[in-house]
Amino acid sequence: MGNQATCRKVKYIVSSCLAGLKTRYDGTDSLCEKVRELVKDGVAVPFCPEQEGGLPIPREPAEIVGGCGRDVLYGNAKVISQQGRDVTEK
Repeated sequence: MGNQATCRKVKYIVSSCLAGLKTRYDGTDSLCEKVRELVKDGVAVPFCPEQEGGLPIPREPAEIVGGCGRDVLYGNAKVISQQGRDVTEK
């Protein structure tokens, strides 16, 4: 069997925007050539948790206030938009 196909297994999940996909809040990317190569080589798959969670692209910038992501999940912190709107529930 001299002609066996080489199969690479996915080893990494990487940020979609680092892979060059335009998934950032402002509709741009944060391309990292090394990450793009990993995806191209089939050892990484791109993933955007904000997009998968239903947030639109583009969307207004927002920051966690009063803690970290875990605090938001437990109701102890909020996500506030640049305009001052509470967007925690989105």
